[in-house]
Amino acid sequence: MTARTATVERATRETRVTATVNLDGSGNASPSTGLGFLDHMIDALSRHSGIDIDLRCEGDLHIDDHHTAEDCALVLGQALDEALGERRGVARFGSAYAPLDEALARAVVDLSGRPWPEVSLALERERIGDVASENITHFFQSLAIASRSTLHIDVIRGANDHHKAEASFKALALALRQAVARSGSGDVPSTKGSLS
Repeated sequence: MTARTATVERATRETRVTATVNLDGSGNASPSTGLGFLDHMIDALSRHSGIDIDLRCEGDLHIDDHHTAEDCALVLGQALDEALGERRGVARFGSAYAPLDEALARAVVDLSGRPWPEVSLALERERIGDVASENITHFFQSLAIASRSTLHIDVIRGANDHHKAEASFKALALALRQAVARSGSGDVPSTKGSLS
């Protein structure tokens, strides 16, 4: 059985990011982004998807959280893309709902090779912890683009923004768990014969 792992590094004047993923892991997370709330969300994403994620970032947090959130998502998405390889023998599609108290989120994933994010989180606060709410949305958008996946995430209801954001990450995790699962076939799950 071929290992589905990848390590990606990105270094710019704004950030230095390294991500390692194992699609067949046990949900072990080791995030260190400099943003406590983002670390909390990456931990939830890893734990509930079953994907091992080691994500390290040194970013220009003296400016703000934008570059760190964006580049972490880009590197993590690229690592997921590389670990998937030709995307042979994967389920490809995944969908899930996740509640957190009063909040309910839905995520639908297609490992299509065609990046398209549709993200509606209905966040009302300017920040959640040390992350701007707009950068939570931007994280999902960047992740979808870099992983070459179609991603729809919607918060269906909720009053507490922390709950809405966390439910969104958990719903994505559950959908990813389905989508990356081995199908038992060596085929590319596409009528085109390719997901690239």
